Amino acid sequence: MKYLMLVCVNRPAGEGEDDLGRPVGAAPDEIDVEAWTEEMDGRGVRLLGEVIRPGSDSTTVRVRDGKVLLTDGPYAETKDVIAGFDVLDCANLDEAVEVASKHPMARNGVLELRPFWEED
Repeated sequence: MKYLMLVCVNRPAGEGEDDLGRPVGAAPDEIDVEAWTEEMDGRGVRLLGEVIRPGSDSTTVRVRDGKVLLTDGPYAETKDVIAGFDVLDCANLDEAVEVASKHPMARNGVLELRPFWEED
């Protein structure tokens, strides 16, 4: 079963961003993330993963009455910010939880697992 794993960080009020727009102090050691990535790629459970730009760089798209409405910035204002994602292919939720629990961001962020709809 495929899962979207959203990697979220909680940015305390007043905490800034680094030169790449990432929340300061939110990222674990890159070596830890690389080790997790190599392990999960080796197991064949990680299909894709990327770090994404901050919500301030996003564009929200809506269509109302046939008109395209664009809004700069994120859809929702929250303390938790989506910092990246991974697409996992796991046997079941238990395996997805095991994989997520080994991700370095599980120690100082929040990982949300969302199952994909499976085709019949």
